[in-house]
Amino acid sequence: MRFADLVATLDDVRRTRSRTAKTKAVASALRTAEPDEVELVASYLMGALRQRRTGVGWRSLNDLPEPAGRPTLSVRDVDDAFESLAGLSGAGSQTARRDGLSRLFAAATEPEQALLRGLVTGEVRTGALEGVLVDAVATAYDAPRPAVRRAVMLSGSAPVTAGIAARAGEAALAGVGLELLRPAQPMLAASAPDLAAALEQTGLPALVDAKLDGIRVQVHRDGDEVGVWSRSLDDLTPRFPELVERVRSYPATSFVLDGEALLVDEDGRPRAFQETASRAGTRSGSELALSPYFFDVLHLDGRDLLDEPVPVRSAALADLVPAEDRVARLRVESLEEADAFWSETLAAGQEGVVVKALDSRWEAGRRGSGWVKVKPRHTLDLVVLAAEWGSGRRSGWLSNIHLGARDDSSPTGFVMLGKTFKGMTDETLTWQTEHFLGLETHREGHVVHVRPEQVVEIAFDGLQRSTRYPGGLALRFARVLGYREDKRVEAADTIETVRALAR
Repeated sequence: MRFADLVATLDDVRRTRSRTAKTKAVASALRTAEPDEVELVASYLMGALRQRRTGVGWRSLNDLPEPAGRPTLSVRDVDDAFESLAGLSGAGSQTARRDGLSRLFAAATEPEQALLRGLVTGEVRTGALEGVLVDAVATAYDAPRPAVRRAVMLSGSAPVTAGIAARAGEAALAGVGLELLRPAQPMLAASAPDLAAALEQTGLPALVDAKLDGIRVQVHRDGDEVGVWSRSLDDLTPRFPELVERVRSYPATSFVLDGEALLVDEDGRPRAFQETASRAGTRSGSELALSPYFFDVLHLDGRDLLDEPVPVRSAALADLVPAEDRVARLRVESLEEADAFWSETLAAGQEGVVVKALDSRWEAGRRGSGWVKVKPRHTLDLVVLAAEWGSGRRSGWLSNIHLGARDDSSPTGFVMLGKTFKGMTDETLTWQTEHFLGLETHREGHVVHVRPEQVVEIAFDGLQRSTRYPGGLALRFARVLGYREDKRVEAADTIETVRALAR
């Protein structure tokens, strides 16, 4: 497939706010590509390089050759170039990387150069995110959407699923299953303002879990081999040797567990999330041991449990995992029982509860009504879009951050909800200044725009109507609770979630 054709597809996607039109354009591009190119094309449509790290930053893009007069690049040429750049290391690698980048850009036309820059900086604004790609794969290859979504869930990747569908069709999608030591996407919980609203969504009776403020972990065991992954599917195994040893003591030889890992004090109360996050960022050898608290089991000794209802999975979990390693859970028949459990949970230092419908199956990568989280304060996981240089005591630091919710209908993929510098310590200001300068894409006066890669947990007192922001809503008294290194942008809250809270 010509790289210029991909540029044209992205232009079509940008020009429309219609999800149907976006889906049609993406599906057409997938059909145009050769089957062995589809995974790569899908990655570019989502604004991502296949290579996680290339050694190329935005500063490398300041001095590049003039664009080519006509298009000659293929998507494979572009991937080969970045693969070569990613493999460079050692003496002379910086010069070789600069030369390789110059050759690639010299072969690209002006529109192609713009897309290459966007792929390097993460600034491809199309709205062609995972949901659109799932619809497009279903359309392009005449596959049922649930089958595509399930394959995405179990393979952990929408582009990988697109490649499977292109090569072998619906039958191959149906064959994608849960695989030991290959992480699946996590199931997510919707939000509700209170317990009554949550129970209205799930129905009674229901299971109510304590909601812990830790690091989401998915743990696989296959014989003596154990793997630990984050909610963003990053491999955490070398960092959590205590979890590896712990799950090896469980009475089974193969399983997949979902849960949280966090630091607790001598009384079992959770320590501040920042301490847990700091420990999670270190390699093995730390004297601070993380404690596991599992709440689900997806596979047990050769049997997949994804399609079993919550009570069946809960019973299997209880047989496998000792009580001290499980999240506190109660089956409730009434709001009064749920409220009593809620009070006990908050008194124990936890951040809230998750209410689970008894008939809910595992549905990863989406927020449905099967799991509903309730917190005593309003919080959202938002994305930092920009940061402003501070003044006075904060002079020299990037301070006020611009907060955005995900919005597939927006040309940028995000909609701004407000700004805040509340809740930031000097340590936070120092860290975020260095971090956001590393994500910088451009500046407008005192505002530093950044690649939308950092998720931040924001507490707020309410929402108000706003004509200032295109989403029509603004946060009231927003304050930073903490940066979430364990969450990818795809896990941030959407404008639909925000509007539901406003209602």
